[in-house]
Amino acid sequence: MAASVQAGPAEIVEGCRLPVLRKNQDNEVEWPLAEILSVKDLTGKKLFYVHYIDFNKRLDEWVTHDRLDLKKIQFPKKEAKTPTKNGLSGSRPNSPEREVRKIPELILPPTAASAGGKSLPVPKRKVEVVSPATPVPPVPETTQASVFPQNGAARRPSAPTVPPGRKRKSNCLSADEVRDGERRLAAAVPFTGPGFVTSDKTFGVDAAPISEFLGSPEEDSQDSSDGIPSAPRMTGSLVSDRSHDDIITRMKNIECIELGRHRLKPWYFSPYPQELTVLPVLYLCEFCLKYLKSLKCLQRHLTKCNLRHPPGNEIYRKGTISFFEIDGRKNKSYSQNLCLLAKCFLDHKTLYYDTDPFLFYIMTEYDSKGFHIVGYFSKEKESTEDYNVACILTLPPYQRRGYGKLLIEFSYELSKVEGKTGTPEKPLSDLGLLSYRSYWSQTILEILMELKTETGERPQITINEISEITSIKKEDVISTLQYLNLINYYKGQYILTLSEDIVEGHERAMLKRILRIDSKCLHFTPKDWSKRGKW
Repeated sequence: MAASVQAGPAEIVEGCRLPVLRKNQDNEVEWPLAEILSVKDLTGKKLFYVHYIDFNKRLDEWVTHDRLDLKKIQFPKKEAKTPTKNGLSGSRPNSPEREVRKIPELILPPTAASAGGKSLPVPKRKVEVVSPATPVPPVPETTQASVFPQNGAARRPSAPTVPPGRKRKSNCLSADEVRDGERRLAAAVPFTGPGFVTSDKTFGVDAAPISEFLGSPEEDSQDSSDGIPSAPRMTGSLVSDRSHDDIITRMKNIECIELGRHRLKPWYFSPYPQELTVLPVLYLCEFCLKYLKSLKCLQRHLTKCNLRHPPGNEIYRKGTISFFEIDGRKNKSYSQNLCLLAKCFLDHKTLYYDTDPFLFYIMTEYDSKGFHIVGYFSKEKESTEDYNVACILTLPPYQRRGYGKLLIEFSYELSKVEGKTGTPEKPLSDLGLLSYRSYWSQTILEILMELKTETGERPQITINEISEITSIKKEDVISTLQYLNLINYYKGQYILTLSEDIVEGHERAMLKRILRIDSKCLHFTPKDWSKRGKW
């Protein structure tokens, strides 16, 4: 039996799939299916780099063989070439089938043996995914719709959902799912009696843009695809082309990064020089972001580095929070170092060494030692897609403290000064989608709840007006209203209804949101980048 123990791990090769022991966020043991991406021998001990199927890549890790369930291993079949009629070899199958191969009973270490080698059931979580910005055809200026009493029945469009399951890596729905979710309306939702209900607020909205986006309830039975908006565009200046992924870029290559007083554990691959990837710790200057191989080199660098804040112009300061605008052409070295650091925590974007077409806005926190980087976002100097953000990141030590929403709010504050509406570049990461969805919801609800009329009638507002006030693109406004289930169809018109639960939830959320952008503290003059001399 001892011989079998040694032979088991030796048979594991790259591409194998098998259950792997891990603990979830609730510290519960589970055995999700994982793929072996790499095998290495460290001082006579084999380590396996695993990617948990249907989990985010940031959870990938090196594990020892005692965490592997060798009884359920799946070996990849050899790829066979399919002959054609002319006798020439055809294309290979996209994903080779795997065969389950039985391995003799093994004596496993106590950790694995205690679980009996059995795959424990993993609790499934329902995930509701909504396309953040589905394009709609341009809408002409429309008049405000009349508002009707809350008696009778109204139809409410439901937000698109996906079957219950584990969180997926993709943040956008497929075209078919978008069509089904956006074109179909849910069953009738009864209102409670005529007139105003004290727990609800009802607003009239312009029906034309919503009608073009959702379709008419009378058309529910039709299954025509004519005029249906397509799924969100995936093109963009920094969107990663996953077709060139290889085994190297799928694996984390940096063990640890020391940035100022923080040590960061990277989530993804970043193309730092090869000789630095073997170091236990990579040291970064927190002011110029230059990377160094040892603490001694960092200390020597700090005696020469005169920076105590990001290079560029400080365009905002309130309290200890400041924002600096960095031109990717004038500060190329800093911008490239920033992109290398950001790539450790952003998997869905590619890395451009040509930073000339971009502006970088760095958020910092000030203390007696200087301005310490908290997060940043970048944007194109000229965007044909109305993108006001290309990449956005809050560094892990500062996450879950409100800085993400502050970055998003600042990006829209710049759009207001520029007199434009904007939207983030797609696709968004899972954390990015949560942050944007929360920001859009809170901002739109804040506008709706502040609406008042002198005559006591129900307030009127159009989608275009919401977009102009907030600088949030019209498509994002409509999809957010749809996500919140605020849109009701009543007698040929779309109306917005705020329930008591929505109002109370919004008030609780706003009490926690302490950090806000003060437009009076912003000193920013937009440039016309269409003139090449500005570059």
